[in-house]
Amino acid sequence: MEEEDDEVMVREGLMASQREIFSISGPIHLTSIDWNNSYHRTSVASCLVQAVYTLERDRQQNRIGLKSQANHWWEFFNFTLAETLIDDSDASIYGAVFEYKHFFSYNYHNTPHSKPPPRHVIAFRGTILKRHSRSRDLRLDLRCIRDSLHESFRFVHAIQVIQSAVAKTGNAAVWLAGHSLGAAVALLAGKIMTRSGFPLESYLFNPPFSSIPIEKLLKSEKLKHGVRFAGSLVKAGVAIAVKGRHHNKGLEDDSFMKLASWMPYLYVNPLDTICSEYIGYFKHRNKMFEIGAGKIERIATRNSLRSLLSGGGGGGPSSDSCSEPLHLLPSAYMTINASKSPDFKRAHGIHQWWDPMFNGEYVLHQFNH
Repeated sequence: MEEEDDEVMVREGLMASQREIFSISGPIHLTSIDWNNSYHRTSVASCLVQAVYTLERDRQQNRIGLKSQANHWWEFFNFTLAETLIDDSDASIYGAVFEYKHFFSYNYHNTPHSKPPPRHVIAFRGTILKRHSRSRDLRLDLRCIRDSLHESFRFVHAIQVIQSAVAKTGNAAVWLAGHSLGAAVALLAGKIMTRSGFPLESYLFNPPFSSIPIEKLLKSEKLKHGVRFAGSLVKAGVAIAVKGRHHNKGLEDDSFMKLASWMPYLYVNPLDTICSEYIGYFKHRNKMFEIGAGKIERIATRNSLRSLLSGGGGGGPSSDSCSEPLHLLPSAYMTINASKSPDFKRAHGIHQWWDPMFNGEYVLHQFNH
């Protein structure tokens, strides 16, 4: 009976759920952070995203003082809350800027592969399906599908905050992190900053892929390859028809190629229909080069059929690169959760990425010029 009472209180907002309480759901075993350890960096970035989720839930449930839960998610890692990012459309907290307390006193190792901590982490939450934020978040989810996220107040505000942070501290000291819708915001911002000459270390958890999730829908690898191969042929053909014979020269591909050296960290789960197609996107590219169809794929991988048919193109100057599909990425460090998630909620959740029992596959995808 006591458990049932607790569930009712959680639903009615009278107490926090266990997933919002750091001491129950957080990586409390990470008492010392090694910034050269990829699992440690991933855990910090994902927990700071969870902090944003919990900030908004604290606001929605009016949890203040000792009842608030969000601060534990950043204080454990010696960060402070420097700024809260609010969407004026619904007054919800969609992001935050966190500052590392020991940035200036950190003992840097003068070795070639040593990774310093960030001075600032700018983190963005995903969709919260509660009445205070549901309507606005779902509208933004639709914008991701329609490739118009860049026109929203939330994104315009986010990129201004990012540009301000980079202007103050330099791009090397700033990280971006986001989950789901928040990963879309971070990914689009990361693209814009990279094209402006300021690439940022970016942690993108379960980012949405705005296309048919072939990886999840089809079981046969041969069928998957066949569908994707046909898609590449169509995209390459349409791109040549739309852009003419100059599609391989200079400016037409300049916007896409500016991203080639940027290596965002992508975190995907094969059982998550929202992000799983990133696995197939990069796998197919490699396959095309293996079978000698690299020339076709070089054209197809940087173009979206929807953009081409609407007159935009892929990453060329004739289109607004902000409105291209988010998934058009030359390169990425991809982490694939190889564990079997019991349901979609777990497969798409943020908590999986700091699980001490995490079983992952790590793949570097670098665009072949």
